[in-house]
Amino acid sequence: MSQEEAPASSITEAPTAERPEVVRVENLHKSFGSLEVLKGISFTAHEGDVIAIIGGSGSGKSTLLRCINMLEPPTAGSVSVHGETIAMKSDGDGGLVPADRRQVQRIRTRLAMVFQSFNLWQHMTLLGNVIEVPVHVLGVPRAEAVERARALLDRVGLSDKEDVYPAFLSGGQQQRAAIARALAIQPEVMLFDEPTSALDPELVGEVLSVIRDLAHERRTMVLVTHEMSFAREVANHIIFLAEGEIEEEGPPEAIFDNPKSERLQKFIGSIQ
Repeated sequence: MSQEEAPASSITEAPTAERPEVVRVENLHKSFGSLEVLKGISFTAHEGDVIAIIGGSGSGKSTLLRCINMLEPPTAGSVSVHGETIAMKSDGDGGLVPADRRQVQRIRTRLAMVFQSFNLWQHMTLLGNVIEVPVHVLGVPRAEAVERARALLDRVGLSDKEDVYPAFLSGGQQQRAAIARALAIQPEVMLFDEPTSALDPELVGEVLSVIRDLAHERRTMVLVTHEMSFAREVANHIIFLAEGEIEEEGPPEAIFDNPKSERLQKFIGSIQ
């Protein structure tokens, strides 16, 4: 295996105990009415971790990611970022809502999320998309934000597209632009929600290449994906969700080569 293709686990050399804790999820539950989607999820991401969350459709993967970013408030449990727990209060209907919206907004500047469907602002050029949050939310001077944005668009192979609107780009180009936009806030954690699921097969590789480069930089990431070979390559920890619970977790070689639970064995068999 070439150095370029080496899995992220081979370059994250420091033991977990020596790396700062970045995200902690404890006993997270999420229900939609009578449907319980998450049933007590707990895990910790340390600096430099690439955690891949896998599982079948309806297992709760995307909901988990949205709860971490408080796009969906959990029904119970807690999320902490760099030791700061997001304060929650009762919604009066058996669930929870953030107690301090300003805290959530501040923490979201440390957690950048890339969605399945790109979610670019269609009325803005790519440059406008990338500078919007740094300028209007974080207060970065426009000239500095533009310089950083151009460097990021160049990094994802879109330096010649800064004045183009999203509608005139391929899905792969839009997703790479979405990654550049996420990086523009200089986040401590990148959250990826099946970033290639909306792409034509021939466009998947260009997006995975960008994410692979981020893994090689030891950037902390939580990645929901159905690309199993890619998860094995870039992640140092795999979480297998089944029916809203962590059925099994561990290093990629244990999960893919020696699955213990019957459900994980069937899942691995179905994708092979």
